[in-house]
This record gives sequence, C-alpha cells and structure tokens, in this order.
Amino acid sequence: MAQSTEKVLAMLELLQAQPGLTGPELARRLDVDGRTVRRYAGTLADLGVPVQAERGRYGGYRLLPGYKLPPLMLTDDEAVAVVFGLLIAARQGVTTPLALAKIERVLPAKLRERVQAVRETLGFTAPVRAATPPPAGHLLALGEATRSHRRIRVTYRSWRGEDTERDFDPYGVVVHNGRWYTAGHDHRSGEIRTLRLDRIASIKGLEVYFQPPAAFDPIAHVVAGLAAVPYRHDVEVLLRTGLADAARRIPAVVGTLAEHPGGVLLTCRAERLDGMAQLLAGLGCDFTVRRPDELRREVLALARRLERAAGHGSVVDEGGVEDDHGDQ
Repeated sequence: MAQSTEKVLAMLELLQAQPGLTGPELARRLDVDGRTVRRYAGTLADLGVPVQAERGRYGGYRLLPGYKLPPLMLTDDEAVAVVFGLLIAARQGVTTPLALAKIERVLPAKLRERVQAVRETLGFTAPVRAATPPPAGHLLALGEATRSHRRIRVTYRSWRGEDTERDFDPYGVVVHNGRWYTAGHDHRSGEIRTLRLDRIASIKGLEVYFQPPAAFDPIAHVVAGLAAVPYRHDVEVLLRTGLADAARRIPAVVGTLAEHPGGVLLTCRAERLDGMAQLLAGLGCDFTVRRPDELRREVLALARRLERAAGHGSVVDEGGVEDDHGDQ
C-alpha cells in the first residue's frame, strides 16, 4: 500500500513536470503496466486532482489546464526544519531527492527561492550527523548571500564571550560533527575565517557584492581549520595499523594522519587528555604514545579503571605504556 501511494505521488510529480506523457512512458518510468497507470490516474481523480487522458493506445495524460497544487503554508522555521531533515534522510538513503522536490514545488514562491538557496549552498562532512538547525532567518539569509555573492554584516560572539561586528563574504555553509559553520572572508581580520552559526547574533545584507576564490572548498576549509585549533596539548601517537583503517576510525577534525615505517602517525592537539586516552583505547589497535608524557599517565589511569571494572586485582605497571621518544 505504501509503495502504491508513493508511485501515485510520483505520477503526479511527473505530470506536473512533463504534461502530456503517454501511458507507455508513464508505465516505463513508474515501472508498472498500462492498466496500473490508468488506475493511478483514477486514484488522483478521486483525490480531487483532475487528470485528463487523451484517447487512443498511446494517449497522453495531463493535469487539467490551470490546475496547481495549493501552496504549502509553512513558517520559515518549519520550512528549514523540513528541508534539512529531507537532506539528511536523502544522504543516508532513507528517502530520495524527489521528496524534497515535491516539498519545494508547493512552497510559496518567495520562500521556495530562499529554501533552494540554502540547499544549493549547504555542505555536509561525512558521516552525516543530525544537527539542530540555527535560527531559520540566519540560515536563509546566509543561503541567499552565499548564492548571490552578497556581503553581510554580522554580530559575532567569540569563545571569550565578546561581541564584535564584522563584514563577511560567505563562501558556503557546512554542517560538521553536529554543528553549523560558515566559511568566508572576514573583513575585520582580512583573512578567510570559519564562524559558528550559533555564535552569530544578527545578520544584515549589504549592497556590496564579491567574487569567491576559484575552486574554494568550504568543507575542506572548515575541517582543516577545526583540526588546527590551538588546544592546550600537542599530541603525537604512533598507531599500529594501516592508513585506510585509521582514516575510517578517526574523524578528520581530530588531527592529521601520515604513513610511518611503524604504522600511522597521528598528530593533533587536545584540550583534555582523558578524552584522548579514551579515543585511543577505542581504536582497537596497538599504539605508542610519543608525546606528551601526561597522555601516557592518562592511558595508564584508564587501564587501571578498566581493570578494576573487570574485577582483576592486578594493575598494569607504568612501563606497560610504550615510550618511543627515540623513534623520530
């Protein structure tokens, strides 16, 4: 039943996009026979959608001239939530882009344009993770400005809690690890920067236009920038595994991976070493902590906690955590 309903709606979408399709054409596209196409046309008519069929073996189907689906009345917040949910579902294989096209088709014209701008300028890192959308007004304004290459003025709160006003040329919007970011040229610093959308208090469009750098990749910029955030501790760990396996297990934002004679060298920065110890323990491969010494102690402390949880009386001697300072 659910499959039949989906195909009836798919037939409606086809007739809206290409009026006059013949019975055999519709049957081929829907992967059904001619009798089923006629039944679908009757179902649409019963639902109040006037479908006309020209006579003859190869007669065409079309909607009654002038007929349009009534606009879907959604608020900006509702439209953004629906579109974002469908984008996530499509990328995870739960639904298809056709569902999003159906929603956009019945949105009021002005909102439809703004929603399409968001869809066209939004990027996701992999794996795709759900994230709570920022205020719809912010996202719609950023989508429009990114697509039209229009400068904006934002009020932005730093991690220290300081509010600053800056002119910004947005090159793209990226969803990464459950958070939303925009990458672009920050005229306050004169550099390409990454801003978190949840720290933007206001956005105002300016009558100034810009040309983004050729082949700029917002996703790559955001991921590389977050990996280089100056956290407290410099970390270097030699992983006893292959590069492909390490890349599957360790998100790009954690740090950089490089082939090494002894395996794979992970280089990164960390604010909390207890969390880094837990990440390393969960990789499922042997490893050597090269620096810092504090990470060795956190790995040892984690090993002791795990032994206690397992009910063993003995503990790992500190020498059990490998020290490979001499291997450069």
